[in-house]
Amino acid sequence: MPQFDSHFFSSLIFWELLSFGILLWVLYKYALPPILETLEARERKIRESLDQAEQNRVAAEGKLKEYETKLQLAAKEVETILTEAKQQAQRLLEENEQRLRVESQRIKEETTQDIDRERRKAIQDIKTQSAELAILVAEKVIGRSLSDDDHRRFAQEALEAVAAQSKN
Repeated sequence: MPQFDSHFFSSLIFWELLSFGILLWVLYKYALPPILETLEARERKIRESLDQAEQNRVAAEGKLKEYETKLQLAAKEVETILTEAKQQAQRLLEENEQRLRVESQRIKEETTQDIDRERRKAIQDIKTQSAELAILVAEKVIGRSLSDDDHRRFAQEALEAVAAQSKN
């Protein structure tokens, strides 16, 4: 077999090394630069994307902190508004209660005055009717008509008698 012949084997190794060297040189000269250029471009693009992503992350964290601050301020404002609304509602409730108490007291006083006025009027009417009735009874008993002076005197006596009985 010729490939195992030492003389033939050494020339085969030479040609294989020579063709391998030429292949490496052709690859280095023509194929490797575009591949390296593509790899470098891709590395640059990845690095730029990473830098952009980092910038976006920092910006997003800043926005997040800003929104959290705004949210906390809004929550405090809502709490303040609710507290003020509760205080105002309590104040209005107390004002209404006070107004109703005053109105109730006024109505009670007016009613008491009306009752006293009506009671005095009823007592006066009873006194007047009693005096007239006493005069009529006296006229019937005496059997004659009385003069105006007699009427007044009998009315006064009847009123005094009624007043004395109402005090007892």
